[in-house]
Amino acid sequence: MADQSNASMVAGRYGRALFDLASEQNSVAAVEADLRSLKTALAESRDLRALVGSPAFGAADKAKGLAAIAEKAQLHPTTRKFLGLLAANGRASALSEVIRAFEALAAQARGAVSAEVTTAVPLSAAQAKGVAAALRQALGKEPEIATRVDPAILGGIRVKVGSRLFDASLRSKLDSLKFALKRA
Repeated sequence: MADQSNASMVAGRYGRALFDLASEQNSVAAVEADLRSLKTALAESRDLRALVGSPAFGAADKAKGLAAIAEKAQLHPTTRKFLGLLAANGRASALSEVIRAFEALAAQARGAVSAEVTTAVPLSAAQAKGVAAALRQALGKEPEIATRVDPAILGGIRVKVGSRLFDASLRSKLDSLKFALKRA
């Protein structure tokens, strides 16, 4: 748990630094678009996930790999330099979390709120619309929703907005029942 907390703190600091730099350069939209592309690439490419996450690759190898990807994708110079810095500092494995932190800051600057919705199966268009409407009403702001599918939650939904977590997953209900039965 401490490692996860430390990793999210590191990602938060890097995400904040990138957001501040992009704000100063009036390039938040360009950097955010780059990060969205990288997020998609990370989700779709097992090789890219292995490159950034595996300790088998050194910082120099990660920097070269990320630089090649940035060049091929024609990413904004700020994004390119940031990826190099992230790799050089041995933090490439935190790239996904840094992207999430940046997206949350960019959404906040636009007056929107980032929400991560996790379900056991993909949401239909009608379900996604319903979740967005419920979040809009509950938060009083326009939600920018990132969806994830995690079969481990078995069913239901988990919504994370900032540091708040609403967990109505079947997995958490079963864990609560298991805990209650152990105490009885």
